[in-house]
Amino acid sequence: ATDCRVYFCDPHSPWQRGTNENTNGLIRDFFPKGTDFATVTDFATVTDDEIRQAQDLLNTRPRKTLGFQTPAARLNELLTVAHTP
Repeated sequence: ATDCRVYFCDPHSPWQRGTNENTNGLIRDFFPKGTDFATVTDFATVTDDEIRQAQDLLNTRPRKTLGFQTPAARLNELLTVAHTP
């Protein structure tokens, strides 16, 4: 419905996933490797609010690959042009 192109990377080929690998690095700025994201809240070292704050900061950060739009703005743009035949 969005006419958005989709590309599937080859397994074990991180160079084909530049944006994904970059985003993983940005996430590591908030949550170092080994951070416990346990689904049982009593055992997790990260709260839902901390995850939400990191998510909001990343989704409102302009990206060069998106023409300096934010991921949130770009997603909204793609979703608002969708139509059903």
